[in-house]
Amino acid sequence: MIERKKDMEKVVLVGVITQDQNEEKSNEYLDELEFLALTAGGRVVKRFLQKMSKPDTKTYIGSGKLDEIATYMVVHNIETVIFDDELSPSQGRNIERVLDCKILDRTNLILDIFAQRAQTSYAKTQVELAQCQYLLPRLTRLWTHLDKQKGGIGMRGPGETEIETDRRIIRDKITLLNKKLKTIDKQMAVQRKNRGKMVRVALVGYTNVGKSTLMNVVSKSDVFAENKLFATLDTTVRKVVIKNIPFLLTDTVGFIRKLPTQLVESFKSTLDEVREADLLLHVVDISHKNFEDHIASVNLILKDIKSDDKPILMVFNKIDAYKPEIIDEDDLITEKTKVHYTLEEWKKTWMNITNNQAIFISALNKENLEQFKETVYEEVKKIHKTRFPYHDYLYTEYDENGEV
Repeated sequence: MIERKKDMEKVVLVGVITQDQNEEKSNEYLDELEFLALTAGGRVVKRFLQKMSKPDTKTYIGSGKLDEIATYMVVHNIETVIFDDELSPSQGRNIERVLDCKILDRTNLILDIFAQRAQTSYAKTQVELAQCQYLLPRLTRLWTHLDKQKGGIGMRGPGETEIETDRRIIRDKITLLNKKLKTIDKQMAVQRKNRGKMVRVALVGYTNVGKSTLMNVVSKSDVFAENKLFATLDTTVRKVVIKNIPFLLTDTVGFIRKLPTQLVESFKSTLDEVREADLLLHVVDISHKNFEDHIASVNLILKDIKSDDKPILMVFNKIDAYKPEIIDEDDLITEKTKVHYTLEEWKKTWMNITNNQAIFISALNKENLEQFKETVYEEVKKIHKTRFPYHDYLYTEYDENGEV
């Protein structure tokens, strides 16, 4: 493990504390950015945060802080800096003049992870389109910048193979990729149509909440699952049968805050699986301290893709990893807050207004899976009865003696 850390690319992170984003929120975003960097193959050695009313339009952060970062990077021999927000092309150029190193932003980093994770031709085409759309306005900076680089984080995909291209060639490539995606989109639309009227259930949620693990347990499949962000990019559909009622279960790409608009557009067909689903299972990592923010982020994306009006079942996963903070009996100062809630106390909060539709499970340890299956079955049955009113025999349950 020590040898692996030595080989990892050293990076520093940069964020801002603004009127709209306090210090706690900024640190939380940098925690997530660090996890993204780790997933991409980087090792964070330093974080820089600056208080500003809003990010500087020229250099994102102040010139004094930029000089401080430049000095630190020279002293510690670091060649990569990652900014927590998407930088404009001009910001990127101005920052590079001072730091003289590889400059990445959150969007660039997420695109790089997607480039690593894409397995199928379809996913690779989607990622390449998003990368080209991101690179187009940044070609000038890229040309003066990449001649010093040897690859690594942020340099995968079109960035390292098309340095010599001009804007015309990039635009032509975007046109070709769009045509290719349209062809594949039509094929996938036909595939979805060929599934008939079967009830469709889609797993949605923040990245790394355990959707693929749950998919494997419920459908007895072998979807790739790993404790890293965006382990799953390709949509997987499996047929599941609970108590004689069949339905299609879909595992989708995870969402994240500040999701690049290029990815939302290029992954349109992947998101179509969510749009066309009859029931959404919103999986939440309840062991994450900011899971409520994750829920809000997912709900916002569902609203953006016009899927927030569908029946949604809340599935709180990773109860095995949930550990509330404990207040010492002698501590008379600390007030009890949400971080001190037990699972039973959480169930009595806003979660209780879901009419017992919130389920608490551990997909990894297979805890409460029977309750999960029973609840999903009841929801699927409601849809199934409406769609197939003449299939009453499917809803009849028998005891051990074969009696109704």
